[in-house]
Amino acid sequence: MWFAAILLVVATLGMIALVRGNASIRLLADVTVHLPESPPRVSIVVAARDEAAGIEAGLRSLLAQDYPDYEVIVVDDRSCDATPQILAAMTKFDARLTVVRIDELPPNWLGKNHALERGAERASGSILVFADADVILTPDVLSRAVSHAYAGKRDHLALAPDIAARSLVLSMFMSAFTLFFTLYARPWKAPDPRSRCFIGIGAFNLVRTEVYRAVGGHARIALRPDDDIKLGKIIKDAGFSQEMLFGRGLMSVEWYPSLGAVARGLEKNSLAGVDYNVGAMLAGTLAQLAFFVWPFAAFAFAGGASWLLYLATCAVLLGGHAVLARRLGSPAWYAFGLPAMAIVFFVILWRATFITLRDGGINWRGTHYSLAALKSNRV
Repeated sequence: MWFAAILLVVATLGMIALVRGNASIRLLADVTVHLPESPPRVSIVVAARDEAAGIEAGLRSLLAQDYPDYEVIVVDDRSCDATPQILAAMTKFDARLTVVRIDELPPNWLGKNHALERGAERASGSILVFADADVILTPDVLSRAVSHAYAGKRDHLALAPDIAARSLVLSMFMSAFTLFFTLYARPWKAPDPRSRCFIGIGAFNLVRTEVYRAVGGHARIALRPDDDIKLGKIIKDAGFSQEMLFGRGLMSVEWYPSLGAVARGLEKNSLAGVDYNVGAMLAGTLAQLAFFVWPFAAFAFAGGASWLLYLATCAVLLGGHAVLARRLGSPAWYAFGLPAMAIVFFVILWRATFITLRDGGINWRGTHYSLAALKSNRV
């Protein structure tokens, strides 16, 4: 009974923080476009490796922005599919598009991080935007983002996109993953200089160029598979201002096409998320099971006061998840998948941990990176 009571108190406090915190994060759609008289030049940098399936649609949306002064730099990182041909054809129709080709990866670099660094070197803008190759933006996203960054005097602005999913199960998993991630990262605290919380989103990280240079750019995080959020960390640690907005309705990306793809994709950065500390992974996943699975299992057979406490805990968890889902434009009933998705996420994390330890590192896009080298790049 006492354990059930503790779970209820902690779950209630956590869900209150989650609901209030996410309610405080602004929607990009609510931002009014009000650019300076002479808008700063923006350089959008995209790393691409074998992105033939989605890069054309993504680039067309980037090149359709209504912002008055920007360029798009795509760094083709050793692509072996039709990506080079697609890029070559697109450069003929838009002078704002520049393509940089990389044929060899230097030592002590992850491919994507090296590509983004190379792209930033070529940038002529006073603002950098690091974007995924397949993110789809409405034409006003860049104008809204720059307007908000200037109005709020933000050095770094991350935008969270809608996640497109091909199946109901994948949609429910993404909804639960968002809950786990926001409870872990607490992005609503990122703007607070007194908080140690930080944020970064790979789909859209806007950074003032001088700030990017000041913190060491991607060279500081050359071997970080979680480069997007760690870019946010080194920016926050250096005392610069940052914030995250929800891009709901204005930007979308298909993170992974299936749960199997999610499991394979998270092989590279699951352990990185806890700085390769297996003990921290164990503690975190046990807490995940205790809070998001056990109350639902115990509710089925507990009795008396414990049954009521577990019932209340389940209601609090489902209610908090439902509110978050609605905030992000998903059906509230996705919350009912929470315990099952928590188990799936547990399996994915430990599968990734086992493979990383077994292989002595990660295998990402055709390149092996040793665990010793990955651990050496702490930030």
